[in-house]
This record gives sequence, structure tokens and C-alpha cells, in this order.
Amino acid sequence: MTLTEYIVNDLRRRIQSGEDVSPRLSLADLAKDYDVSVTPLRSALSTLVAEGHVEKLPNGRLRIPKRKARAAASAVLVPVPPTPRDWEAPLLREVMLWSLRRHAAYMREESLGEKLGAGRSIIRQTFSRFAAVGLIEHVPRRGWLVRPLSEKDMNAYLIVREILELKALGLAKHRLVTADLRELIAGTMGTGPRTASQLDNRLHEYVIQRSGNRYIRNFFRQYNARYYTELFYHAAPETSVVSTMALQHRRILQAFVSGAWTLARRLLSEHIRAQGPILTKLLSRGDDEDERRGA
Repeated sequence: MTLTEYIVNDLRRRIQSGEDVSPRLSLADLAKDYDVSVTPLRSALSTLVAEGHVEKLPNGRLRIPKRKARAAASAVLVPVPPTPRDWEAPLLREVMLWSLRRHAAYMREESLGEKLGAGRSIIRQTFSRFAAVGLIEHVPRRGWLVRPLSEKDMNAYLIVREILELKALGLAKHRLVTADLRELIAGTMGTGPRTASQLDNRLHEYVIQRSGNRYIRNFFRQYNARYYTELFYHAAPETSVVSTMALQHRRILQAFVSGAWTLARRLLSEHIRAQGPILTKLLSRGDDEDERRGA
């Protein structure tokens, strides 16, 4: 459900059930009430006018027609729309797709809000968090600057990731539980074609959590790490790549179970480095990412 749909449904419910709604509908008051910009409100009110739940006066103002409340059945509560945190994943994906353009580009809150059905305040808050870690940059009167992904940055991230995951393994190896490892191995043996987003990636999270080092955990929770995870999912749609990754996970986990730590380190290192060529292949594609985004 989009923000506009939520406002339509909630206002309709409030009007029909006789709840206290100001008979003179003000965009400013409703914006404060719903904590949104006026853009989704205008669309929502236009829908309610067309339905007859709101009346447009000759002077352009809006009001609720005087009539009795309808049956109580109309007062069913409307599900709350996504919170700002719920919007992080789709907005992070938008940033990822824009970064695949061949040149720097500006994302505009208004057009992005219309595309996703998100309020500008939610987009602004989320993008401010992205900008705080250097993922994007805010340029006054121009928008949010997204720079193209470079192979240099990608390789730099993979170097840091490899170092931290190997360190996490060294800290975690005596804290790994055999039953947990066997469950993870079973997760790598699913049948049928799978997409990259369906790949069982719990191996990495398990080792990081078991390391007991909160600074390593925090690195993989931050937006840059999530950006590269999303980038990999986008870069590896082929089921053959996913099957190869699943097999690599299984071999790593089997080395954990047998206590072959030197082999485990080598396999984990090779697995992480193998993502480099996959991402490089994505950068070398001649696809028009503007068309892919539907922009």
C-alpha cells in the first residue's frame, strides 16, 4: 500500500465512521496530521472528491458533506503504511540502480516520491542517513547526487570485507555450533532454480555474529555494506552463478564442521574474491540502466 492509498483509505474510514475530522480540509493541517508532504495529500483528496466523500466548493476549498455516518462496518481500521525504516530497502535499491549509470546524476525527491508512492519527508530522512555515510551527497537546489560505481571502489570494499570476515572467522571458530552448521549446510542444498536474493546467505551473518566483535557486526550492518549486497543480487541473476555460490557456501561450512580452519580460510577468501568478477561483468554490460529503471 502506498502512502497516498493509506491516506485515501484512512480519511474515507474516518469520514464514514463519523470520527472527528475537520469539516474544512486544510492541506497544511492534514500534512501535520499524517506527517507527510502535500503531494500525496493532493492525490488522496482528488480521489475522495471523485468518490463524493469530500466536496469541492466554488472557491476551491474542500469540505466534508453533511450526512449521517454509515454502518459501523465501514469503520474497519486501515493498516498503517510503511515506516521510514521500511523505505530504506527500496530507496537503497534506487540508489544502487542510479549508481550504475555512466555519469553522476541527481535524484529528485518529488519524482522519486511519485514513482514509489513515498512521502518526500520519508525520502529526505532516509537519504540524509545515506549521505551521512558517504553513499550519496545532497546538493542544495539540485537534489541528491549519486556518483557512478567504479571498479576501484568495488575492489576496495571487497578488500575490507575479506579482511573483516577472515578476522571474524578467527574470533568465531571456537564458538561455532556443529548443529547450527549442519542446518546451514542443509540450506545450501535446496532444489530448483533460485535467484541471487534467494541464496541462503546466513553463513556470513552467522560467522560475524559469533565473532563477538560489535565493530565488525556494525560494519556489515551499515548502508555501504547493504548497498554492495544489493548490487551483488542485481549482478547475479543467472541461476548458474547462484548454484556456484551455494556450492561454495557448502564447502566452507563443511570445512568448519571438520575443523579444517586453514582450508576454511582459503575457501572463504576465494568465495569473497569471486564476487569481484561478477560485479566487474555488471559494470562492463552495455545495458541502458536508465531504461532499466523506467526513468
